[in-house]
Amino acid sequence: MKVTGDLDDCTCDVETIDRFNNDQLFSKLQTLLESDYFRFYKVNLNKACPFWTVRSHCGLKDCAVQPCSPNEVPEGLRSSSHNKVSQSGSADQESPVWNLFEFYVHFFLFKVLILCFLAFSLSFIYVFCLCSKTFYSWLEGQCVEKRAFYRLISGLHASINIHLSARYLLDDSWFQKKWGHNVSEFRQRFDSELTAGEGPKRLRNLYFLFLIELRALAKALPVFQQPSFRLYTGRPEEDRRHKEQLLHILQLARSFPLHFDETSLFAGDEKEAAKLKEDIRLAFLNISRIMDCVGCFKCRLWGKLQTQGLGTALKILFSERQIEALPTSSSKRPSFQLSRQEISSLLNAFGRISTSIRELQNFRSLLAEER
Repeated sequence: MKVTGDLDDCTCDVETIDRFNNDQLFSKLQTLLESDYFRFYKVNLNKACPFWTVRSHCGLKDCAVQPCSPNEVPEGLRSSSHNKVSQSGSADQESPVWNLFEFYVHFFLFKVLILCFLAFSLSFIYVFCLCSKTFYSWLEGQCVEKRAFYRLISGLHASINIHLSARYLLDDSWFQKKWGHNVSEFRQRFDSELTAGEGPKRLRNLYFLFLIELRALAKALPVFQQPSFRLYTGRPEEDRRHKEQLLHILQLARSFPLHFDETSLFAGDEKEAAKLKEDIRLAFLNISRIMDCVGCFKCRLWGKLQTQGLGTALKILFSERQIEALPTSSSKRPSFQLSRQEISSLLNAFGRISTSIRELQNFRSLLAEER
């Protein structure tokens, strides 16, 4: 089950990522994600499933999501300022939508049961089935773009399964609930012998996903370096400090020595590349839409956030020219913008991947103790 050495389709290796994430990045990123700008997420959890009729939802109380009341949300996040990063860094003061269909949720209220994670994990099996005609059929060519897309989704699935195994409900007696690492569950999902050799591949795809999202963060640095950009919550001193923390993390991401080279993607014939981009866009759209079919609301929430985060990373990777053309003067409209939703999902999604890689270190230690 031990994963080591070089990764396919890139010049990086597992050991370099482990050292970088676990020793330099992880704790800084988690501290930033505790700030209010990243702790609230606006989402519609009541969209109808477009693929089949959802007859019921998870009945477990721990799978429910409680909306935040308006006065719980920081002032700067209540208006449409979170929708687009404006030149002034503040927003048009429009009335927010507060209803049953679209609401803010507070990430630190979550405590997810094993069944919730299982519902989310199983949803990815449905993804592969639903996308089979536009997914497996064009995987046969095995070009780098198709492999990359498959590995991103596989890596996301692996991350979910690591979180499932690391925060497992070990004991649910009448007087307490005990959560912790379930080594047996981890083995079931990643041991080479128990997964017909697929487990280690899944873990390598997790590292590949980490590289893609890390590269996006590094390339997004100029967007956040603009003087007009603020992590606007309405508390100026905190906003300034958190922007400094964000820039430090992005500069750290840029310093990584073995980044993925996205220029290797879509580098062939222009028409074929355009068609391939559209195929991947449609397959990715299906994955986003299927999150509306997940019965557990917490899993639905995290699924929406993580798929939006990955989509934002890909948007950044393929917007190099627009990012390079960003104006140096605040009087000009920027050629590339990210919404607060995109920013929040990008960093939170990467935070989940970073946590998964950190948890792998914990599982290695636990497995070594059993030998």
